[in-house]
Amino acid sequence: MTQIKNRNRGWQRIIKLIIPYFIMVGIFQFIGMLITGVDIENINGEISTINQLTISCFELLGTFLILFIFMKFVDKEKFINLGFHTNERFSEFYLGVVLGAILILIGYFILMGLNQIKFEKIVFNPFELISSILLFFIVAIVEETLFRGYVLRNLMISANKYVALIISSLLFTIMHGFNPNIQYLGVVNLFLAGIFLGISYIHTKNLWFPIALHFSWNLFQTHLGFNVSGQNAYSLIEFKIIDNNIFNGGTFGFEGSILSIIFLLFAIVGIELYFTKKLATKKNIVHLSDSTKNEDNSNK
Repeated sequence: MTQIKNRNRGWQRIIKLIIPYFIMVGIFQFIGMLITGVDIENINGEISTINQLTISCFELLGTFLILFIFMKFVDKEKFINLGFHTNERFSEFYLGVVLGAILILIGYFILMGLNQIKFEKIVFNPFELISSILLFFIVAIVEETLFRGYVLRNLMISANKYVALIISSLLFTIMHGFNPNIQYLGVVNLFLAGIFLGISYIHTKNLWFPIALHFSWNLFQTHLGFNVSGQNAYSLIEFKIIDNNIFNGGTFGFEGSILSIIFLLFAIVGIELYFTKKLATKKNIVHLSDSTKNEDNSNK
């Protein structure tokens, strides 16, 4: 009975978080809107990058505050245990940034080669560029801390890690399901993106790789001219879509395309194999080290 109770505590914590999370983050977002002067009644209207950045900073504060409270008083653990340990994690962060950039760049040039999109111009605005980099980094931190750091982490207590990954990806999809220009391929891509971003976490319980991957995936999409999950933003490069279709994703962006689905599937398999092999290697090293120590002790 105690074992069942312990397993249930994971999803029960998530249920408890829902209302306090929306209240806390809603209050912080409201403060951000008041400071920036954004019309609250027209929240779906165009918002400048700097205003989005300011509101996102307040969303980050609200998210961290409510999760800090839950980690301390509900989970009874340190906030850093969500996955912010930095030991030997720089290489994973770098890998995440590079992987996200490569996937989007390949997709961009394939679509160019297939005459699905046509380059128009470069719009270089240093202020907008820096603001968007900060914005997408904060968005990645917020979403990964919530969906992978807290939700997936607790679901893994109550279910098999792969089942937990699927459930957390469904929740991730639902949270983004009201984005502008959503379409059925976009929904499939959002679900796969949840798997794509969470697959490393079920092996490492560390957030730096998924944060870097999320950040890079979004940043390179927007600066190569794509909408990001249906949302338009400042782009360093602008292109014209020849014809909105399932190959280029249309107004939803690259994440509404078949090409994105193919890329995500290959990337998921690749990430799974990489981290499975990496952890197996670490275990072998530890095992060999322990065996050597035991032999030394027996020789003495």
